[in-house]
Amino acid sequence: MEMNEHKRRQSLIVYAIIGIALGITLRTLLYPNIVNAQVETVSYSKFLSMVDSGEVEQVELTTGESQIKFTTGEGSDTKVYKTTQFPNDVTLVERLEKNDVDFSAKIPDSSGELWLYLLINLMPLIIFFGGGWLLNRKLRKQMGDDNNMSFGGGFGLGGGLGRSGAKEVKGEETGVTFRDVAGQDEAKESLAEIVGFLKNPDRYADIGAKLPHGALLVGPPGTGKTLLAKAVAGEAGVPFFSISGSEFVEMFVGRGAAKVRDLFKQANEKAPCIVFIDEIDAVGKKRDAGLSTNDEREQTLNQLLSEMDGFDNHKGIVVLAATNRPDSLDQALLRPGRFDRRIPVELPDLAGREAILKLHANDVKMEGAVDFSAIARQTPGASGADLANMINEAALRAVRMGRRRVTQTDILESVDVVIAGEKKKSTVLSEHEKEVVSYHETGHAIVAAVQDGKSPVSKITIVPRTSGALGFTMQTESEERYLTTREEYKQEIAVLCGGRAAEELIFGQMTSGAANDIERATKIARAMVTQLGMSDRFGMMALGETQNRYLGGGAALTCSEGTAQQIDAEVQALVEEGHQTALKTLRDNRFKLHEIAHYLQKKETITGEEFMNILTRDDGFAPQMPKAQ
Repeated sequence: MEMNEHKRRQSLIVYAIIGIALGITLRTLLYPNIVNAQVETVSYSKFLSMVDSGEVEQVELTTGESQIKFTTGEGSDTKVYKTTQFPNDVTLVERLEKNDVDFSAKIPDSSGELWLYLLINLMPLIIFFGGGWLLNRKLRKQMGDDNNMSFGGGFGLGGGLGRSGAKEVKGEETGVTFRDVAGQDEAKESLAEIVGFLKNPDRYADIGAKLPHGALLVGPPGTGKTLLAKAVAGEAGVPFFSISGSEFVEMFVGRGAAKVRDLFKQANEKAPCIVFIDEIDAVGKKRDAGLSTNDEREQTLNQLLSEMDGFDNHKGIVVLAATNRPDSLDQALLRPGRFDRRIPVELPDLAGREAILKLHANDVKMEGAVDFSAIARQTPGASGADLANMINEAALRAVRMGRRRVTQTDILESVDVVIAGEKKKSTVLSEHEKEVVSYHETGHAIVAAVQDGKSPVSKITIVPRTSGALGFTMQTESEERYLTTREEYKQEIAVLCGGRAAEELIFGQMTSGAANDIERATKIARAMVTQLGMSDRFGMMALGETQNRYLGGGAALTCSEGTAQQIDAEVQALVEEGHQTALKTLRDNRFKLHEIAHYLQKKETITGEEFMNILTRDDGFAPQMPKAQ
């Protein structure tokens, strides 16, 4: 109590000093001409002599007054005088005119100026005292009076600046267990051991095993890292503290470190428990050895490292953290004894996607004949969040269509919405543009169909989407692929070149519709040359390194400028090879290209089955498939 009283006194002193200084400054800047001196009274004869000597500037003559008010000097040198009772002097006006004295002036009352002066000087004090009192009162209500601290030598702010702000949830109140997480079997298996330790620590202590200090969940956005952390707390039934790494970043040096100390103090009081730090890369980035450093962030990181070293893990405190930028984390944070385990939370595979779809489908009313396996095959590369969004979009569509249950058609349409966006009703293509887009998409489809058949066409549409696409061709993986050969990459490039090739072959011109195709084809070709060692010129040589793997980042070249020019030439050659393959394929199947494009232009959307029926129909123009290798 004595310490708090001492701090309050210090705060009052600082408030007073700041208020007085600001008051004087405002008075000097805004009202430099305020009269500070009191009015001086002189005799009438002295007044007349001052008039004759030219000292008097203004005179106020008021009928009925027994005194005369007058001023001398100008600007900041102005002084106000009053005379004693004066006689009836009929020559006064004439004397004033003779000496060029303004006797029609209205001289303000000095008492009003004094009040204005006091108001200007006292207002900052009132604002500082009142604002500080209100802020202190609000913080004490929110945080309590414990750990009350003053900041910056006496601003008197409450302890809220040092509180972590972590959200505490009891384990059973998270509402999430491992049953609510699908498609991440390996990650759940790795975390199950932590759950076992939190539930039965004696079993591990008997054999001498120690609980891992921390586990780092690494993976792309939307894969369920936060959900897994909540599931661990729900399974173990222990308190769950959740905070984002960005919440540690403060403007003032030392505030972030104070939040870290408070977070681990709370965790120590509630042990066993789980501390979850989301987006830890915001505070755990590599420290710079150069001069350009961020002292606040580094102090916060150092405090985090110290706390993870210092807490007793026999109490059952586990730190879980999530990031999609593990390459940017400080190595001291990743060493054993801090984040002992690195748990990948990758994009789900085919079986995982099907499991996630079924899990989220339990929350909505579904028809019994929904084929989740077919939907999973159409969504390679989709995250758990994407799949959950697809089920929700399907439910919304079912309501719009007036149905009480979600159908297979609703989910298939929702896949298109999530991947390519909603149908754009405001965009109306002319007949010529529809024809160009039809040939463009048919070109993609035919080149894809005459390949090895591992990615058959499942849908073709020329309906514009909100993503900017005027149409798209969807391919479905027949099976999950974990390895891709050089020839398969070349085939992908050829398929991407199929749209532009169809435009050149039929219309003899190029359009802007192939922009995204060209970008993707170039990206594949560059990866083949710089990262995958699939170039005849460079062979097995790494010429670039991946940046931000989980955020879709490309590769930064790690070669000389001369080599970079050779890489560009090699990439150009690979894309041109795919372009020529697409042109040859479409020339060989020119009649099928016309037939399917006209059918697509008429119907706007066709299924993969309709497309293959026309392509393989024996009408004298059977498709020219490539010879077996």
